[in-house]
Amino acid sequence: MPTPGHGGPAGADDAGVPVEPGDAGVPAEPDDTWGSDGADDAGVPAFWGRLGLPGLADVHVHFLPPRLLRRVWAYFDSAGPLVGTEWPIRYRWSDADRVAHLRRLGVRAFSALAYAHRPGMAAELNRWTLDFARATPDCLPSATFFPEPEAERYVADAVTAGARVFKVHVQVGDFPPTDPALDRVWGLLADARVPVVVHAGHAPVGTEHTGPEPFAALLARHPTLTAIVAHLGAPDYRAFLDLAEAYERVRLDTTMAFTPFFDRFVPFPADELPRLRELGLAGKVLLGSDFPNIPYPYAEQLAGLARLDLGDDWLRAVCWESAADLFGLD
Repeated sequence: MPTPGHGGPAGADDAGVPVEPGDAGVPAEPDDTWGSDGADDAGVPAFWGRLGLPGLADVHVHFLPPRLLRRVWAYFDSAGPLVGTEWPIRYRWSDADRVAHLRRLGVRAFSALAYAHRPGMAAELNRWTLDFARATPDCLPSATFFPEPEAERYVADAVTAGARVFKVHVQVGDFPPTDPALDRVWGLLADARVPVVVHAGHAPVGTEHTGPEPFAALLARHPTLTAIVAHLGAPDYRAFLDLAEAYERVRLDTTMAFTPFFDRFVPFPADELPRLRELGLAGKVLLGSDFPNIPYPYAEQLAGLARLDLGDDWLRAVCWESAADLFGLD
């Protein structure tokens, strides 16, 4: 449930090496074949059109500098023993092809979630993702941080530069969200009301820093933080639903949940669907996909949400209205 990119806005990778379109070895044209549940990307515009929406808003999309993108894709290529299944990335395309595909689907707003996994890389990632957003008007300016002495400075710089969403991956970064080096960073973002997408759950592989307890400890320190819990907090859905109910500014994203792929490992408890519906109608559940790092068509995410039969009002809130309210989308 990591990230991507190709040929960044400046035409160079994160080491400054020039790149050309197609450098990542991607096909020139998308392949909209039927998914395992019959969901076809070609049908996505009809999905949101039937709901009377202007399009989709996806808060969990990844774009990364090309060298880091190649490393992420290599991780997924070899992830079988770690996660217990093959993970063939479906949208192994260039940045330009992926942006074009999102636009064809009607995704009118999406993030470029990068995340630092070691010291000394977040500031450079932020320069890349913010440049990417400047060159891609439908992309929410995105940024990241890591527990290090410089974090407060470069986070403040990113907010000043227009960052509208941050991403933190405590699992991959292997740090506690309550690390003292981040205390002022969380406070800065809480005061600025800038949302942070936090991969706080144990899935796919837990660490001592993942799960509801470390995240709850963070919220106890910063109760006004605007946080979006990735993957509904899988597999600890109940505990993260509790946190979304308890904290006014805590939300959840649907990333990968309710797809046949994800349901094999961490199915959502059916008895919690009424609570998920109430939270969705309250603006607390947002569409996320993990595009492009998914092993199935984008449409399967939407088909999974529709299969829940929680009503068109719920789908409208999740797929557009709640993100439009949070990010001020037209």
